[in-house]
Amino acid sequence: MGESLAAVIRPITLALWGAVLLWSTLSGRLDLLLRGVFHPLVGLSGVALLALALQQVLRGRQDQRWNRGWALSALLAIAVLAMPPNPSFSDLAANRNSDLGEAVELDFLLPPSQRSLTDWVRLLRSQPDPALYAGDPVRISGFVLTQPDGPPQLGRLLVRCCLADATPIGLPVRWPAGATPPADQWLAVEGTMGVETIAGQPRSVVLPSRIRPIPRPARPLEP
Repeated sequence: MGESLAAVIRPITLALWGAVLLWSTLSGRLDLLLRGVFHPLVGLSGVALLALALQQVLRGRQDQRWNRGWALSALLAIAVLAMPPNPSFSDLAANRNSDLGEAVELDFLLPPSQRSLTDWVRLLRSQPDPALYAGDPVRISGFVLTQPDGPPQLGRLLVRCCLADATPIGLPVRWPAGATPPADQWLAVEGTMGVETIAGQPRSVVLPSRIRPIPRPARPLEP
């Protein structure tokens, strides 16, 4: 590498990481990784890095010694720009605790057909008696969440901040005979809530009347 490149590798690297943060904010990439409330902070951090890179260029004299660390960081930033994130929510969920933690609130006021998958899970964990919901209409969407000891469920990821603190939740679905929905496939499911018995215990299960594939939502993470 020439001395000229060694002299500017630091501002180039800062500019590349600034571009990564700014582009991720503006393009919607962050919606796969981070709650929307934190997006402005990431965007401002990107602007700050770009300003710092410009300041380094305007300052003129740079260290002429080659720095391998800055070069590797620049290559990593280029890779992040070139390859959009495509996380497997099902794989991520397999390694996370599904405990919702603090007590959840009952919400019988919301009509059943307007409850999201998250609303249903919170309601069922607050009041798990399946008889209360048998026959209620269900209209939910989520990704196929594989289970280690049973058929897949329809799932969502709840986050406080980002994927690092994600909590998986899921609803049992009685899939059509012979159907094996692939992991991570996003589905919209319409039907009714039913009751099934597992290991001698009744539980609520979605009885679908219509299942259709849908694109991954622009903002797939829920608070």
